[in-house]
Amino acid sequence: MDWLLVVIGAAVGAPLRYLADRWISTFHDGAFPWGTLAVNVAGCGLLGAVTGLALPGELALLVGVGLCGALTTYSTFALDTVRLAEHRARGIAGINVVANTAGGLLAFMALASVTGMP
Repeated sequence: MDWLLVVIGAAVGAPLRYLADRWISTFHDGAFPWGTLAVNVAGCGLLGAVTGLALPGELALLVGVGLCGALTTYSTFALDTVRLAEHRARGIAGINVVANTAGGLLAFMALASVTGMP
């Protein structure tokens, strides 16, 4: 039944990602994919908290694997980056790579350490 917990978490995470991305994008007209960055950093932070809290296996599957896995989006991040590069916005594409990677790692580490991970 572990798979069902992952499915339930993903059923919440995927629409949440889409809605958050669309909502955040309404505030920005530029080329930078702010919505994708926001959901990726938030999802990494949430996964850091889940890890730091050492949630029980079932809850970790529901929130960590299901929700966070569907909330974060490597594929959209990759597509955004390639599209920026194709449209000759290579500098913005590079910033996108650094912001998603560093932002996600920093959010994970910060929330993991605050919630108990050494």
